[in-house]
Amino acid sequence: MEISATRIPGVMIIDPVVYEDSRGFLMETWRADKFAAEGITAPFVQDVHSRSSIGTVRGLHYQIEQPQGKLIRVIQGEIFDVVVDLRKSSTTFGQWVSEKLSAGNRRLFWVPPGFAHGFMVLSDIADIEYRMTDYYAPEHGRTIRWDDPDIGIDWPHVGGEAPTMSEKDLAGALLKDAETYA
Repeated sequence: MEISATRIPGVMIIDPVVYEDSRGFLMETWRADKFAAEGITAPFVQDVHSRSSIGTVRGLHYQIEQPQGKLIRVIQGEIFDVVVDLRKSSTTFGQWVSEKLSAGNRRLFWVPPGFAHGFMVLSDIADIEYRMTDYYAPEHGRTIRWDDPDIGIDWPHVGGEAPTMSEKDLAGALLKDAETYA
């Protein structure tokens, strides 16, 4: 597999080697020794599978306590995946980076603890798998507005419609008012 850095240190794109023939394909999505060589050493403790429809935006989510590192991949469809650096001590605090993940490109996105995460579904349906380094703890969950002007995420336009979102996500805090990491 090929692991590449993004413009925000610690956030990485993983392109697995895919062995494909007329029967289908085989690929590694996790290999401890290769990830450790890139500094990804936290153990994974929980896997989650999410399904969403076109135009859905989920996020920007994070846990203020029990922060989670996430290894994200799409197994059906396509998403615009986004992370925002919430580490005040970082030179990239408040900056975002995105990647299109799809069943077709089979790309994975590594998001270390200390980041908010969200995505927009670009296909009719998208199935997303997350492998996380800490357990989901709703009491510590926080949300930053997906359209915070201080962050300025350049979200794609899907069908000219407003995104479909949960009430919780619509009520997210602005970055300037949000709890962040040291």
